[in-house]
Amino acid sequence: MSHTGSSPDSVAAPPSPSSSTRWRLVDTIRGFALAGILLTNVGSLTTLGYGLEAGDWRQSVGATALDLLVESRFVPIFCFLFGLSLQLIVSSARRRGSSPWPPLLLRLGALFGMGLLHALVFPGDVLRIYAVGGLLILPLAILAPRVSVAVAGVVLLAAGFAVGGGMATVPGLLALGSASASFGLPAALERGGPRVVRVFVVSALVGAAGAALQLLLGPELSYGFVAESVGMVLSVAYVTGFALLWSTPVRRVLAAAFEALGRMALTNYLSASIVIASLVALVPGVDASERSDPTPGLLLALGLLVVQAVASRLWLTRLSYGPVEWLWRTITWRSVARLRGGAL
Repeated sequence: MSHTGSSPDSVAAPPSPSSSTRWRLVDTIRGFALAGILLTNVGSLTTLGYGLEAGDWRQSVGATALDLLVESRFVPIFCFLFGLSLQLIVSSARRRGSSPWPPLLLRLGALFGMGLLHALVFPGDVLRIYAVGGLLILPLAILAPRVSVAVAGVVLLAAGFAVGGGMATVPGLLALGSASASFGLPAALERGGPRVVRVFVVSALVGAAGAALQLLLGPELSYGFVAESVGMVLSVAYVTGFALLWSTPVRRVLAAAFEALGRMALTNYLSASIVIASLVALVPGVDASERSDPTPGLLLALGLLVVQAVASRLWLTRLSYGPVEWLWRTITWRSVARLRGGAL
């Protein structure tokens, strides 16, 4: 997970995995985060409440649950894991004996292009933001010692909150994700243990208290500093709680539900927008512009996630990558990726 022997970090890093290493827990958490993101995005995709006057909006039980459990809780996980994947590309390039600059520049450029196309369907696209954020932290991820990357991530994250939060936190989360890969976080989460338990307990208690405060202060804070701060803490609780469950028999259920979804996260993220936007345009009743209750949209999102999870699993039993992942990998490494030979 770390740089090779040429790493500038003076502290010994964990051994790098072989090129065939696949962190199944990371894939599964990514799928879990993707599910949460779709539950967040489905309101925008179905234009929930867009046609209502401000006084006509009524906070339903479904909307309150969404605010407390989903909004601002899953995007930090997804962003953090994207930063982690950038560091894995750095390590992979060094194992190949090549510079990490070309593959990462190509990878981020391709992601920005996908984001531009995706924005035609869903204006709330985040891929362009991730691509720009990735470019900003690229010198850190490639050149800086891992401790410096971690410190820079904390500073950038604090600065992001200071200027209003939201997408301003992306560079900090990406840098922290990159540093976490160098410190061996995927392996640590796979192992679990007392440290993971302690982090889970603290983050869950603080997050629950924060969510209660958010509920007390009202729905107008759903997108404010309080909500985002609580979301960041709860995202830690979600990840560490997920890791603890991974070491129990529940692991099989989690893997079946989310692993394939996470391995094809980019394909599923893009296709979900296309499917829901098409349904809104073509099927009467899917457009929610005159409704304030998000429940029908959430049910639509859950149904689509089930379909995507099954389809992804079937795809990966025969093929190595999702279609968009295959294209992205081919562009990244400037060679046609082997598509046959699924291993799920």
